[in-house]
Amino acid sequence: MKLQTQRLIDRWLGQVLCGVVSGWVRLASFWRQPAVMPQDARHILVILLSEMGSIVLAGPMFAALRQRYPQAAIHILQLKKNQEVTRLLSLTDAAHMHSIDDSSGLTLVGDILRVSAKLRGLGMDAVIDCELFSRVSALLSFACGAPVRGGFTPHTQEGLYRGSFITHAIPYNPYQHISLQFLSLVDALQADSMPRNKAAPIRLVPQDSDLYVPFTPAELASYQEKLVQDHPSTQAKRLVLLYAGGGILPERAWPKEHYARVAQGLCQRGYAVGLIGLKDDAALASHLQTLVGSDLCVDLTGYTRSIRELLMLFYAADLLITNDGGPGHFATLTPIQTMVFFGPETGKLYGPLGKRNMVLESGIACSPCLSAYNHRLTFCDGDNQCLKRIAPDPVLDQALAFLQTQPSAQVAAPGA
Repeated sequence: MKLQTQRLIDRWLGQVLCGVVSGWVRLASFWRQPAVMPQDARHILVILLSEMGSIVLAGPMFAALRQRYPQAAIHILQLKKNQEVTRLLSLTDAAHMHSIDDSSGLTLVGDILRVSAKLRGLGMDAVIDCELFSRVSALLSFACGAPVRGGFTPHTQEGLYRGSFITHAIPYNPYQHISLQFLSLVDALQADSMPRNKAAPIRLVPQDSDLYVPFTPAELASYQEKLVQDHPSTQAKRLVLLYAGGGILPERAWPKEHYARVAQGLCQRGYAVGLIGLKDDAALASHLQTLVGSDLCVDLTGYTRSIRELLMLFYAADLLITNDGGPGHFATLTPIQTMVFFGPETGKLYGPLGKRNMVLESGIACSPCLSAYNHRLTFCDGDNQCLKRIAPDPVLDQALAFLQTQPSAQVAAPGA
């Protein structure tokens, strides 16, 4: 199902359904006691339907849940297409992973009914809805049957209605990193100021995601050998990876001509450049290769068959230059340094965790323009000046400064 169609259904039908559920919950509240989070909770559901990179940003939240409720089974509800990362990171047991397929309207409705019935049968004690102002996720939090429902509230924001049945709510804060807000959802489960949590603990943005993917030195060495065999021009060269695709939000992409200028400058100085992305990015990669005009610029779009292989590729490289999106967040699970472009969205809210990344923003007055309040619909009509005004030569200089002062990437597994 197209993204715009999903937004329209969520906006119009979703608001009606949320109103009906709110009326039912308000009526039932006359003879029910307010929901209280049990300390010995057995089943906690996390709803995380958004992009795969958000899973990495939610890492500290999952760590906090496991620490606070060690006896509880953590269930995760995602879109089917986003489950690969959850499996790779072993965030929960396979039996506790639940999915809905949004490829068509019929499969989406069918999966919602199936998953809701299954979750109610398991007896959820609590649910955390990590989506900002999605009505479908709010309705799912009610449909799962959990008496304690944590989630974001728009408070007095107009046009963002999604009911009043969240029992443990926190206000969405557009000035705080999303990882901090995910942690506040955990705090809200046991807060005594419900239905609105008003006193979350003071925290700094987490230094890392608390997530880990195990690799052996032999596995990484074997992958690097395969890379050289498949692309001989990378042999004995330090590798820089570029992700020039925009994914589902093309306005997040730095101009391809700027990427070509940076790639050209790196190749002229003897570095190998790998253009990464999905198979759909192959045409873009071919165009960039033509602009760069060097054998040291190789097409790696579609080369990695899984997120696990993508992480091994990151181990084999020294630097990743990327648009805002999944690759920048997945890179934090490896030793690679990253340079990430932000503009339509901001690194202050969605920047990768950790110290091995550099956020590149122009800071013009209209940036950022995508938010939970406008459902990530920009008014720039594709003319993303916030990114176009980040000139390529300073980016090239920063990349070269890092490469010239840091040692080459070494094949080593975490903890080895």
